[in-house]
Amino acid sequence: MAEPAIVARNLHFTYGRAPVLDDVSLTLEAGEILGVIGPNGSGKSTLLRLLSGVLRPASGAVRVRGRSVADYSARELGTLIAVVPQDTLIEFPFSVTEVVLMGRSPHLGGFAFEGNRDLAVAHDAMRRTGVLDLARRSIHELSGGERQRVILARALAQEAPILLLDEPGAFLDIRHVVEIYDLLQDLKREGRSVLTVLHDLNLAALYCERVALLKGGRLVRVGLPAEVITYGAVTEVYGTEVYVAVNDVTGAVNVLPLSREYRERLRGSG
Repeated sequence: MAEPAIVARNLHFTYGRAPVLDDVSLTLEAGEILGVIGPNGSGKSTLLRLLSGVLRPASGAVRVRGRSVADYSARELGTLIAVVPQDTLIEFPFSVTEVVLMGRSPHLGGFAFEGNRDLAVAHDAMRRTGVLDLARRSIHELSGGERQRVILARALAQEAPILLLDEPGAFLDIRHVVEIYDLLQDLKREGRSVLTVLHDLNLAALYCERVALLKGGRLVRVGLPAEVITYGAVTEVYGTEVYVAVNDVTGAVNVLPLSREYRERLRGSG
């Protein structure tokens, strides 16, 4: 059996005195898509930052391919883990190609310039994320959805075997969201390991092999989508009534939020 991509054990993290993560243990297996879901403020983005080595836990440990994340240099981590953050600030008006080529930096020497292979990798990353026709445009001229796909292309250009994504579908319309998650499935089939934070429970059920559910910084459940995304778990963790059923076409769980009218009807029928 292949060694796990990332293993996190008993992670604790606080901002000041406020606990953000409390005793969270999680494993990203080699060649899987793992979804992390939970309400706002549950610690999803902080968990991703801990797994990527950007933050250090107050206690607990993160191991990447069997080695402590703290033992890697920044460049070594950059060849192993590519991160797509929720928000990316790019102050200067770099072209799309220049932004995507930034993903090649872990593979280059301190003052080395990109070669033909780097350009070919960046070209392929832009093609796969649907931004090749934007290659010469300034990143500042793009819509939020276009920028998000460029940042994903930058991550692909790293050629890292592990991808950590924080809401990669943010700002995207439904067509591009599906295209991004189809691409993540392709990357998984190519052997990459993917952990994605997402709010859309239906996407989590459709694309993720396993799902981890967080609430208040604690891991509530982890397992197959149908085991985690249940009526009981969702209503308890998110604090609202939902309709949960199995999609006849996909066989995956579907979650439908209910308006106040129908929530009141349910409470009245109880």
